[in-house]
Amino acid sequence: MKTILALILVSLFAFAKSNDLYKIKLNDISGKEVKLSQYKGQVMVVVNTASQCGYTPQLKGLETLYKKYKSQGLIVMAFPSNDFKQDPDDNSGILSYAQKNYQVSFPFFQKNPVTGPQKQPLYDYLTKNQKAALFKEVSWNFEKFIVGRNGEVIERLSSSVSPESDQFVKLIEKALAQK
Repeated sequence: MKTILALILVSLFAFAKSNDLYKIKLNDISGKEVKLSQYKGQVMVVVNTASQCGYTPQLKGLETLYKKYKSQGLIVMAFPSNDFKQDPDDNSGILSYAQKNYQVSFPFFQKNPVTGPQKQPLYDYLTKNQKAALFKEVSWNFEKFIVGRNGEVIERLSSSVSPESDQFVKLIEKALAQK
């Protein structure tokens, strides 16, 4: 009986945490309010971007993944940040650069901090609800969080993990297979 009660409590706690994610409101790169609840039931790849970073070419791989898996419920979400001093441009310049150089079609959100006390609410949620990680704070551009259809943070991947890597693709496919 205690085991069943414990499982119920753990399930309720996980449900409450995932519902908190879907209460978050953000602004897209043009300033329009976006509720994360519109992505409920999708697999999210959340990535902090910077246009002058050595990892910026990962935008191409992220776009390839997005095009390949969006019909199965994948959404890639880009969050520009100048926390590491590699994206000094404004929102329109950031989007223009990404579209011109990497033909991105996945959504970009307004440039905001992803670290420190001023970090945006989504990154506060992600870093607090990740499974074991070496660093609590985002440590560099192009760190990637994979969030399951239920709103649970499945995995956090370092900047050096390419979107084309077998590791990344397998994690995406596994997350998409879970209904």
